Amino acid sequence: MSAATTALAGLHGHARPDHRRKGAAMAEIATPAVTAETDDDTLIARFANGDQSAARILTERHIGRVLALATRMLRDTTEAEDVAQETMLRAWRNAEKWETGKAKFSTWLHKVALNLCYDRLRKRKSSSLDEVAEPTDDRASVQQNMEADERLALLKDAMESLPERQRAAIQMRHFEERGNDETAEILGVTVEAVESLLSRGRRALRDKLAGQRALLLEE
Repeated sequence: MSAATTALAGLHGHARPDHRRKGAAMAEIATPAVTAETDDDTLIARFANGDQSAARILTERHIGRVLALATRMLRDTTEAEDVAQETMLRAWRNAEKWETGKAKFSTWLHKVALNLCYDRLRKRKSSSLDEVAEPTDDRASVQQNMEADERLALLKDAMESLPERQRAAIQMRHFEERGNDETAEILGVTVEAVESLLSRGRRALRDKLAGQRALLLEE
């Protein structure tokens, strides 16, 4: 994980309101210390009352999956890290408004991250595989690199050709192994709609990859 990603764990210090600083020490004395086993709702409430350790645990617990989602959606490490950072900052800004039991914190985070990804995808100009950097390696492995790059380019092109919701559904169901019900909640659709998105997305990927391989064989 990059230094920029690791630094995300310290973001909560900049988001906490100043008027909470005075109460932080009191909160630590009055209540037991939080641990890696403390549930999300308790951690959010503790952070809203000035407990910085709660935010650190939440960040370490969730930032990896948020970053993975953004990376799969955007196919750009720098943009994905920006999305992950903004997602966590929004969590800290809204900590005092969090309603325990109303929704899962992880689901809410993924909704925020997904919407931020959608915004960036809409603003992005049509991308081209020509923008992918050339591999830098010795001559002995040039052929190996070309074959690996070719496979990666095929998958990248196929994923990017999918509509946003199909790509998001496949990312959450197959790469994050989330259930259809949670995927539906994050996307804001029904379970039946998720099943339809997955079916169409898988079929489109199969057709796209099969077509690309056929063209390569003809060449």
